[in-house]
Amino acid sequence: MNLKKIITIISVALISVLMVYGFILLRQIFSANTKFAEKELYVYIPTDSKYEDVKKIIAPYVENMDRFETVASKRDYPENVKPGRFLFTKGMNSYELVKTLRLNVPVNLAFNNQERLENLAGRVGSQIEADSLSLLTTFRDSVFLKENGFTEENVLAMFIPNTYETYWNTSAEKFRDKMIKEYKNFWNKERVAKAAKQGLTPIEATILASIVHKESVKKDERPRIAGVYLNRLRAQMPLQADPTVIYAIKKKSNDFDQVIKRVFYNDLTMSSPYNTYVNIGLPPGPIAMPDITALEAVLNPEKNNFIYFCASVERFGYHEFAATLEEHNKNAKKYSDWINSQGVKR
Repeated sequence: MNLKKIITIISVALISVLMVYGFILLRQIFSANTKFAEKELYVYIPTDSKYEDVKKIIAPYVENMDRFETVASKRDYPENVKPGRFLFTKGMNSYELVKTLRLNVPVNLAFNNQERLENLAGRVGSQIEADSLSLLTTFRDSVFLKENGFTEENVLAMFIPNTYETYWNTSAEKFRDKMIKEYKNFWNKERVAKAAKQGLTPIEATILASIVHKESVKKDERPRIAGVYLNRLRAQMPLQADPTVIYAIKKKSNDFDQVIKRVFYNDLTMSSPYNTYVNIGLPPGPIAMPDITALEAVLNPEKNNFIYFCASVERFGYHEFAATLEEHNKNAKKYSDWINSQGVKR
């Protein structure tokens, strides 16, 4: 056999080997390599995870880990692991799996109606990597509170209920810093001026808004209720807001899961800075997280001469308002008679 034939045979063999290798490589890269039934799912890679950690996390969803590792190695993924939330879709190949593990998908984090900082920390901690304890510790950091003019009692006012885009692997400190930035954006010059017109700071406006929020779910009624409470504040009268008494009861018993539908006379005399029947002015902090409509009601209250109001028995969910105590007592008796007829004990 002459040299030319030998070279030709070797060349053909080499090309065949390369073709087979190329086919195998293409199969490793571009063949479907998932084993979950859902159309899509999210995988979560914690902060400081190593490549070995990632393999354990994704193993339940990857059909052939050898194929994944081959591609991951060629694309330098083992040395460049990223923490976060990543979207896997059914039928992804190894190339796509590695590619998606570099694309951290944001979380639409939402919270509202939280009564306490502890509840807020739990709600946020269920949506990002930071746990509730680290969040709570960060929210109560004395240096942060002092620098931003808050106390442990009123820092709940910093959190404006909304939906925020953030990343799952956001730390407690970064989340808190994002919230103070959002707070400052919300309290722009116009809103600060509106609060000042009512004789309130932003924190005081939020505290009052939390009471307005708890008093009525009817958004169209909130400006009127805000007007009543502002009338009382200006007259240096106690706010006499039942929701503050309910909060005081819950706080004293450390049971915020209880449902209290009725406030009794004995409750009105309890010693608590949150009891606005015995204390003049605002409580030391919000009794809940007011939504934006309640905040806007305080900033844009109805101008009225009402001093009193109580729940209506004719328009459920709404209230009856009065400018005199005599008129209010009539309205209050109607409500008391009705609630007694319903057998509501607490």
